[in-house]
Amino acid sequence: MDKALYDMIFKRKSFHLFRGIGNEKISDKEIEIINQKINELTPLVDDIKTKIIITKDGASCHRGQEYLILFYSEKKGNYLQNIGYLGEQLDLILVSMNIGTLWFGIGKAKEEKIDNLDYVIMIAIAKVDDESKFRRDMYKSKRKSLSDVISGDSYHDLIDVARFAPSACNTQPWYVETKDRKIIINRYSPMGKRGIMPRNKVAFYNQIDIGIFLCFLELCLDHHGLTYERTLFVEVSHDNEKNKTASYLIK
Repeated sequence: MDKALYDMIFKRKSFHLFRGIGNEKISDKEIEIINQKINELTPLVDDIKTKIIITKDGASCHRGQEYLILFYSEKKGNYLQNIGYLGEQLDLILVSMNIGTLWFGIGKAKEEKIDNLDYVIMIAIAKVDDESKFRRDMYKSKRKSLSDVISGDSYHDLIDVARFAPSACNTQPWYVETKDRKIIINRYSPMGKRGIMPRNKVAFYNQIDIGIFLCFLELCLDHHGLTYERTLFVEVSHDNEKNKTASYLIK
């Protein structure tokens, strides 16, 4: 994963509507660069087949975007986390190009399957004419306090940045436990706290969110020059309030 993407954590924001962003358009050259970057993304799980497509009319989404990026995957353990991890890398790459983004969970793809891979989610994008229209102070964003997402005395500086990862309906479904040289990530979904998300979709979107969070966390680890061994866990049941997702042993 490109360590330079760390700086984009502080710049990115979700453009819920692409208005007031100027009249610039994403160029053909930029589309070519984006497709190249898609081929260079680092997966969370190496053996899961995925396909990422840039389209103007391959799905329903009416937010004023220029293009949609559609994510398809085979369904295997941690495939949703893998899509979140891949997609957030791309999100930050697009931000570095002054392209605004929106993870759009409720959009519908015209093709539910491509190459025997299932549609998962999309990101809407549009060119932004001025960097000042991105986030100026990340810490003013509405997020859970650090004390609400971590237990333990270690690595608070890392989690204090990683907790600003985007999530569906801002549910922020991560809870981090630290001890000695270990960081444990849990998908935490307390009953009743799901925003406007349908109950039967909470686990689906929040697993994608955890992949996004892991992308942020690993960029933070890399930024601090820490090497680590990652272990992923497949959820046994999506109905648990707290699901162990990953652990990091800091070497």
